[in-house]
Amino acid sequence: MSTRFLERRATLVDLHPVAADMQRLVVEGLSRVPKQLPAWFLYDAEGSRLFEAICRQPEYRLTAIETALLRQEAAAIAAAMGPGVPIEFGAGSARKVSPLLEALAPPAYVALDISASHLAEACEALQSRHPALGVLGICCDYSQLQTLPAHPLLEGQRRLGFYPGSSLGNFDPPQARALLSQFARLLAPNGCLLIGIDQPRQVASLEAAYNDRAGFSAAFASNLLVRLNRDLNGSFDPGAFSYRARWQEPQGRIEMALVSQGRQRVAVAGQDWSFAAGEALITEYSYKYAPEAFTTLAAEAGWRAVGRWSDPDAHFSLHLLEPRP
Repeated sequence: MSTRFLERRATLVDLHPVAADMQRLVVEGLSRVPKQLPAWFLYDAEGSRLFEAICRQPEYRLTAIETALLRQEAAAIAAAMGPGVPIEFGAGSARKVSPLLEALAPPAYVALDISASHLAEACEALQSRHPALGVLGICCDYSQLQTLPAHPLLEGQRRLGFYPGSSLGNFDPPQARALLSQFARLLAPNGCLLIGIDQPRQVASLEAAYNDRAGFSAAFASNLLVRLNRDLNGSFDPGAFSYRARWQEPQGRIEMALVSQGRQRVAVAGQDWSFAAGEALITEYSYKYAPEAFTTLAAEAGWRAVGRWSDPDAHFSLHLLEPRP
């Protein structure tokens, strides 16, 4: 663990998360049926830029809905959460939390993310927007974190978890349960968790959200192949794959995939791989949960639902959870 002080009093604690063995994960993923790679592979620098562009597209309304909901309901949410220090999991740019900080007026804010450089930038930017706030960044893999590091900003403080963006949807239900259980341990003994959850709705609307007309979603997926070529000496031809996003009703999820346009062989991660015409490489899933289904999942992970805020069209919900007695 190392600590450094950023501009404007923000602090970064680097737990030096172990770098994933990308080559091993590619071999495992391409050996599966269907072929599937971890969703986090999508987020190199270019992938992160493309995702930010996706969030601004008219078809992808999740970010705008959640941001508006946080602004409109911040006072009610803060009253329901009670006092403490907000801890944001997967903070990214840390742009969504500001309405909560204004309503809660907490002594400090803690951001968890795996990229030290991106986290430092986010903490410095947030500190400039909230100069009186103590800001702590913790570079870690929050899904594997067993305990939060000791720090004066956390000492004696109740912990208020914040997990926006419906990021839980990138995990299948067993993984999602395990992650919610992990959050319960990190926020114990008397913390709470505010989590954003995208909900099922009209199929055309769901599929359009992940296949915008401007083509950013397709470029985001295709950039995965560019990364594999660069980082693992791959020979993918991105033009030989088309992008597909489709709703899978039985599983309650959007499947995003790159589909081979013909029979082909590619080299990557030191091995040769064959693709049949029409064969899919799954880039990510996005599970959607109706409110009752999510509260059931949360209960299985040790939480009970104590509050919910939704947009008028019931496309998205913010759920407030507390530990079950």
